[in-house]
Amino acid sequence: MNHPPVVSMSEWHLAHEELLAKEKQHTRASDALAAERRRQPIAVIDADYVFTAPDGSPQNLPELFDGHAQLVIYHHMLEPGQDWVCDGCAQFADNIGHLEHLNARDTRLILMARAPQSEIDLVRQRMGWTVPWYSADGNTFYDDLDLGRYQSLSVLVRVGDLVYRSYYTTGRGVDRLGIDNNLLDLTPYGRQEAWEESPEGWPQIPTYSWRRIRDEYGT
Repeated sequence: MNHPPVVSMSEWHLAHEELLAKEKQHTRASDALAAERRRQPIAVIDADYVFTAPDGSPQNLPELFDGHAQLVIYHHMLEPGQDWVCDGCAQFADNIGHLEHLNARDTRLILMARAPQSEIDLVRQRMGWTVPWYSADGNTFYDDLDLGRYQSLSVLVRVGDLVYRSYYTTGRGVDRLGIDNNLLDLTPYGRQEAWEESPEGWPQIPTYSWRRIRDEYGT
């Protein structure tokens, strides 16, 4: 298998310092974008939606915050009657750890899907996920906010009983949040997918073709 050129340790340090300088520029640009994101206008969501909580109880939009000021919603691609699990959504949810650190900053993270709780529960039990997962089955929340039918992420903010839409992203915007993708981006071979710009001879396969539900690897 091809690999990067082999150099002395002193040459490695010089090359690494050059890369580190570019990484710092990227970090500063990312910080500036985050500052702009914090200043993005917000829009009130004034419809009276009813969601189904994991325990089966009905909850309105403010109740999803569970007393927190901010709410991050990962929109899982599980439609009513769907007989398969989205491997990308599963990969994202598998990366979610303990939420106490997020909660300490007055922010809550939940999963949400269009499927009813009876179908959500089957996936939750299979995967062992403990992050709260709500159902939007029976309301127009997804349609009203034009959330589509792909994996995506919303950020909402609550002021009293009023809820505002702050941020939304999908596609690569969600992809960049997974720790395993970020770790692979640090390695010489990267994600080993066809879209990446890599040297000739690097291992690459069609994008996402390697990805499985975690209990399906090796089958």
